[in-house]
Amino acid sequence: MALFEESETDVELDLPVEPDELLFPDVYVGLEIGLLAPGDGIVTDRHHASSERYEADDPQNQIRGQISPFTLSGWLRHGCEQVVQVAGGSACHPGPQNADFMRSDVYERDLESGYHEKGSCTDETDAGCVVYDLFGGFQDRPGKLLRRPIRFSPIRSQVDVLNGEAEAHYRQISNQVRSRNAEDGGQPLRHADRDVVGNLSGTWKLTLRESKPEFVGLLLEAVAFLDAHASEFEFQLGGARNFGGGMADAWVINPLYSEREVRRVFNQAQGATQAMAEKDDVWTKECRDEFVRALQGRVAAHDGDVPMPGGDG
Repeated sequence: MALFEESETDVELDLPVEPDELLFPDVYVGLEIGLLAPGDGIVTDRHHASSERYEADDPQNQIRGQISPFTLSGWLRHGCEQVVQVAGGSACHPGPQNADFMRSDVYERDLESGYHEKGSCTDETDAGCVVYDLFGGFQDRPGKLLRRPIRFSPIRSQVDVLNGEAEAHYRQISNQVRSRNAEDGGQPLRHADRDVVGNLSGTWKLTLRESKPEFVGLLLEAVAFLDAHASEFEFQLGGARNFGGGMADAWVINPLYSEREVRRVFNQAQGATQAMAEKDDVWTKECRDEFVRALQGRVAAHDGDVPMPGGDG
């Protein structure tokens, strides 16, 4: 099936290039994160090191691994929900009504603050709202967005950003809470280990199983929103948020780039070419807004109070 032939909106794309000249259906999210602490979301190859050579705090120990897509997906979905709500629509709730929530009445309070019950949007159209359509819902409705783990390595030459990989450095950090009572002499009360990665630089590779233009518009706006609100607690990625964890510089890499140019973005020995600068100009002025218009049309079609793009309101 050709790109962007299917859509749940009547808004037509007017692009200066053929859709198959773009990187789609792959979407590359560029990430620069100083500290990331995703809890149990790190899987390393540390077991490959022999016991007599492995030391967790040895900076020369070159540990590779991957970052689970589950934390990343929740972060991205939160951004998507915010974009739809800011536009005046309601977003599909990520959990079913009968879930075992830790706080009472949380579902009802969410429904009063910009969400609708999960799956209720399919009563109007089979596809449901744009968030439900993209991320999937109940058993027979898989999502349209493939979210891969991010593979990381501290060795730059082993990182291929076209495969959704990043340069990053893994450490297991130990924390001790010590007694404040003078009689205890600073004795430790509790010990905890935390897995973190630092100085992450690379890509998160997403793939659209169905290339609807409103999906692209939603991802563009969501990533831009998360980048603009990166220092706000609720939009930081992972844990350790009070310690600066998860403040992500995030952007969607220009879909007009060639694969070689995507690699060049993260090559510190090379700068952007004139051709890349020209593509940036074309994307910003002639392409990006077309996908955002498609998103606006989809939100307006689902929420009648939202004006259609190009309309009188």
